[in-house]
Amino acid sequence: MADNEPIAPDDNVEPAAPPLRDEDGDLSYDFVAAVTEAVEAGDADRVRALAGDLHESDMGDLIEAMHAEDRAPFVRLFGAEFDFTALTEVDETIRVQILEELPTATVVEGVREMDSDDAVYLLEDLDEADKAEILSQLPFPDRLALQRSLDYPEETAGRRMQTDFIAVPPFWTVGQTIDYLRDQDDLPEEFFEIYVIDPGFRLLGSVSLNRILRAARPTRINEIMHENRHLVSATEDQEEVARLFERYNLISAAVVDEGERLVGVITVDDILDVIQAEAEEDIRAMAGVGDEEISDSVLYAVRTRWLWLVVNLGTAMLASSIIGIFGASIEQMVALAVLMPIVASMGGNAGTQTMTVAVRAIATRDLDSNNAWRIIGREVLVGLLNGASFAVIVGLVAALWFQDPMLGAVMGSALIINLLAAALAGILIPLALDRFDVDPAVASGVFVTMVTDTVGFFAFLGLATWILMK
Repeated sequence: MADNEPIAPDDNVEPAAPPLRDEDGDLSYDFVAAVTEAVEAGDADRVRALAGDLHESDMGDLIEAMHAEDRAPFVRLFGAEFDFTALTEVDETIRVQILEELPTATVVEGVREMDSDDAVYLLEDLDEADKAEILSQLPFPDRLALQRSLDYPEETAGRRMQTDFIAVPPFWTVGQTIDYLRDQDDLPEEFFEIYVIDPGFRLLGSVSLNRILRAARPTRINEIMHENRHLVSATEDQEEVARLFERYNLISAAVVDEGERLVGVITVDDILDVIQAEAEEDIRAMAGVGDEEISDSVLYAVRTRWLWLVVNLGTAMLASSIIGIFGASIEQMVALAVLMPIVASMGGNAGTQTMTVAVRAIATRDLDSNNAWRIIGREVLVGLLNGASFAVIVGLVAALWFQDPMLGAVMGSALIINLLAAALAGILIPLALDRFDVDPAVASGVFVTMVTDTVGFFAFLGLATWILMK
């Protein structure tokens, strides 16, 4: 071959993969486009070459970034190599859509390869018929373990626990335990503690791996085990379990049934998911959007938001009725119409600040009957000081703007009253709702806004009518 003769390109060489993420840490457009192109071409080898080594979290981000019609084919092209744990990283709507489009046999094989807690998370959102069909095709031991977890109420430790754990009798020696760990092939992939049980499977204690590795082989397990001080009931709310992990810096905790028999273990990675889910739930609840996710349909979003918008409409009409009472005063003095939104807006923002702190403190159990009055007094003082400082600022602005010192005084007085009302409403309404077992995050915002609007308008327009309209 002559030196100047061009070399023909090798058609079998795969083009280089685009970078997974851009400089901002987001999935790069080129990477998503390359995967989508391979999926639409039905090129399984190219799909696996591009995304085969992705972490489950990155895989979840990729699936969410793809068009809806490409997601199930993407999973099918992966075949047996697809890790179904990636589906626990996507929104519920997307997850259910993919599982419904995949053949049942494919889902069954994927579930068999998952940790039990992840498998439960995957199955719990399916309708009963699909769930039953998948469970019926699993081997009996796997089906029994998953069904037992699914029988526990939602958002409890039983739903979040992993049913794969290591338990040994108290009379075993350290040497026997280590040999058992080395010889068994069906142990959990990761574990931090070994649990000690009696013949009735009742939990006696636990031994951390570091204590086992430091002890002599003839040492009996019951000589080095810790009695479990932080047991978790399978029916305990997952938010309470998260607080237990946070309070005592736990890595894992045993889950027991009503007879204190060991049924599972919950680990810190599960608790991190719980903390994130609970925080997202509180944020959505305070905005009145329920369990809506960005992948939900337009009609579903409309349904979830509609009810709270109706409630807001009712409170807004109540505030408007207050304005209507003072319609004659507003007609005589146009400045009132210009200034009254400032009073309501300042009160609303101040009330939201107090309410946010209060709702979060109630959720984390930092605010309870032991310190409620002290916190109420603190918020009242904050409201008075903020009201006084902004009364001076806004009062001077109003007086100079409309050349009326008395109008400035009315404006300042109304601000003090409304910011004090905002502080009281922001703390007392969440406490009252919590006392009656109503989630403060769900309903507080509407009622706090109602209080600040009505008090703000009534205080400003009432003072103006009484002082300025004589």
